[in-house]
Amino acid sequence: MTPLPLLRPRTSARPGATAPAPAPPNVLLLAVAGAVTVANLYFPQPLLAAIARGLAVSDRTAGLVATAGQLGYALGILLLVPLADTARLRRLTGLLLALTATALLLAAAAPNVVTLVLATLALATTTVLPQILTPVAAALAGPERRGRMVGLMGLGLTLGSTLSRTVAGAVSDAAGSWRAAYLLAAAATAALLWVLPRALPERLAAADRPRVPYGRMLAGLPRLLGEHRALRLSALRGACVFAAYSVFWAALVFHLAAPPLGYGPGAAGLFGLLTVPAALASAGAGPLTDRHGAGPVGRRALGCVGLGLAVAGLAPSSPAALGVAAGLVVLGTSSCQVANQSRVLGLGGAAAARVNTVFMLATFAGGALGSLTAAWLYGTYGWTAVVAAAAGFTAVGLLAGARRPRVA
Repeated sequence: MTPLPLLRPRTSARPGATAPAPAPPNVLLLAVAGAVTVANLYFPQPLLAAIARGLAVSDRTAGLVATAGQLGYALGILLLVPLADTARLRRLTGLLLALTATALLLAAAAPNVVTLVLATLALATTTVLPQILTPVAAALAGPERRGRMVGLMGLGLTLGSTLSRTVAGAVSDAAGSWRAAYLLAAAATAALLWVLPRALPERLAAADRPRVPYGRMLAGLPRLLGEHRALRLSALRGACVFAAYSVFWAALVFHLAAPPLGYGPGAAGLFGLLTVPAALASAGAGPLTDRHGAGPVGRRALGCVGLGLAVAGLAPSSPAALGVAAGLVVLGTSSCQVANQSRVLGLGGAAAARVNTVFMLATFAGGALGSLTAAWLYGTYGWTAVVAAAAGFTAVGLLAGARRPRVA
């Protein structure tokens, strides 16, 4: 496979030459790697009730594990993802995988909730490979197929985030301990060390492109946000939809464990399995974005999230209704993410990783706010307040930019 000029290592390839599309096995590997690494953020969610019991803390305190994961991911996006514009990708990838696997092992051995929260913060900071791999895949695809490629990567991330809940719940039930899920995640992350770095280009940028100092890269992030209204709109909508998503999923495990449902971690994790059809369907948002633009696709996706929340609010004690609601929330969130990310990666050029940094930082800051809101709201006011808060975030996303000319 001959990489595009944006991705070529040190070579004498003729400038402007057209590169063939990436080989499917490489695309598959990038998607699988994204799924495995993003799973590290989400597999603890069905374990929170078991963690609370095992470490003798309240459900609200155990919810800090989910919050630490979102905050750590946002921190890693800010500090580490911009490096992809200039760093050696293979070396950076190997280092991040090794650090994440080590932090997962520390979390598995955590003697108390403070240690677990700190280990979660560390592993979430270094498990940011999905946001490095997505710009690589988008650059390989070219502008005509960018949305499709982002959709395929998004499918991997969605499957990783949803199925990880199922696997973690099943492993926890089978082993009789939530720690077993952390050990499995550490092994899966470490396994990528053998295959992923060698499958990447040496650099995201051309070798002869002037290097931007690290400090200047970080200092220039706000300028990117100020220069592009499309980036501002995508960042706001991404933050809103992911806040709604995190509110729903972070509270769902407690809602399922409480009367009258009374389900354990394994049953709670099965709700991730129920959303697999929705995750598969969300891949269609990529071609739709290529064809119709990010604006229409994103608005309809937010409407899908709102519909799911309405179902969850109207039938809070029905497992079937909650399963349908979970699928709609996953479908809407993933489709909105694909549309927004495809739009911002089209702005990036030589700063693709930095533009993605700004977008994803806003998105996961919204996710951290959602997780924190869920832990507090559910413990104080219950499921109805959780659904109302998620609906409020969704409404803000729908209203964003409504009074200005639409951005495609």
